[in-house]
Amino acid sequence: MNASAPDEGCAGSVRDREIVAARVIVTCPGRNFVTLKIETRSGVYGLGDATLNGRELAVASYLADHVVPNLIGRDAGRIEDTWQFLYRGAYWRRGPVTMTAIAAVDVALWDIVAKLAGMPLYQLLGGRSREGVLVYGHANGRDIEEASEQVGRYIEKGFRAVRAQCGVPGVHKPYGVARGKAYEPAESELPVETVWSTPAYLNVVPQLFERLRADHGPDIELLHDVHHRLTPIEAARLARDLEPYRLFWLEDATPAENQRAFELIRRHSVTPLAVGEVFNSIWDAKHLIEAQLIDFIRATIVHAGGITHVRRLADFAALHQVRTGFHGATDLSPVCMGAALHFDTWVPNFGIQEYMFHTEETDAVFPHDYVFREGRLHCGERPGHGVDIDEALARKFPYRPKQLPVARLADGTMWDW
Repeated sequence: MNASAPDEGCAGSVRDREIVAARVIVTCPGRNFVTLKIETRSGVYGLGDATLNGRELAVASYLADHVVPNLIGRDAGRIEDTWQFLYRGAYWRRGPVTMTAIAAVDVALWDIVAKLAGMPLYQLLGGRSREGVLVYGHANGRDIEEASEQVGRYIEKGFRAVRAQCGVPGVHKPYGVARGKAYEPAESELPVETVWSTPAYLNVVPQLFERLRADHGPDIELLHDVHHRLTPIEAARLARDLEPYRLFWLEDATPAENQRAFELIRRHSVTPLAVGEVFNSIWDAKHLIEAQLIDFIRATIVHAGGITHVRRLADFAALHQVRTGFHGATDLSPVCMGAALHFDTWVPNFGIQEYMFHTEETDAVFPHDYVFREGRLHCGERPGHGVDIDEALARKFPYRPKQLPVARLADGTMWDW
């Protein structure tokens, strides 16, 4: 890039915006995170999350070995051009590793440009569409009674929406149920093998939500994550059985590689459907959105190409009355949460944002200015996305190999975890 080229109207001069360094930071303050830090000649830097749970080092290598050398000398203000260069110029398109790496660059550039402009990121996107971002927390229990108690505790904390999961009789280590203080599925260097029983699950989930409505009334929003475990007809049955309990959404009811599978669920139920936390591009959701087979799109900024691409996805969804409902588990760093909250604050067709509490160690490594208040998260007013990294502290938490579990049926058949 020619640093003496004429200014193109972005915040700061072209020389100020010239990228002079970029590096990948891997740290494990309770769990593994990958962060990209891009620095400009002016000294202003931006951060992007590059965490891909269980495959973190694949993205770290993609960035360090293939992307960073292409960033040096570029104008940080040319966000769209850089996105196109990394997506179209690589030839091998999409996929979780590529799109997570692109997202890290994209978010870091938006962070830089917002800082140079002296604006919080949501203002650069177009300003506020709401005062706060509705979030949901995760309540779980070994059985229905314990899950209901946990939902009550979230309500006491001020949450207006709660995702509920409970143990399944006869199933060891069911999805979403914590063994300790918090649920963290990636717990070992090699994948833990779990056993799944669809009949037992389909029996217990309607009982759970019947109890939750009896205990907590009609006003609290309730959500549930199937985590891709059902066939389309099984998902249709569950969605129908849950209709009396008015769920806010039923998430990932069946694997979505076959987008038309959701047509079967829609024919049998009016329970709202959410899908997409494993999506990497607009193409993963094209038919689902065009045919209005879902109500909420869950694709994340970090895994779907950053703000630049997710903005297109959200605009496309808005044409079909589909709202956003971003993934926000603890496998996404506060950098991603900060960017997501600024996006949520702006995006017109916002629905809800997932929110799990990070550990104290994570919050210390990634100081941030967003706050939870009365059931909503509120992004800060600092320029950029409002999240920083304490690199000295990050170095005290070295990478620890961890992989997500896998699931099998009782007869040993591999199943969707």
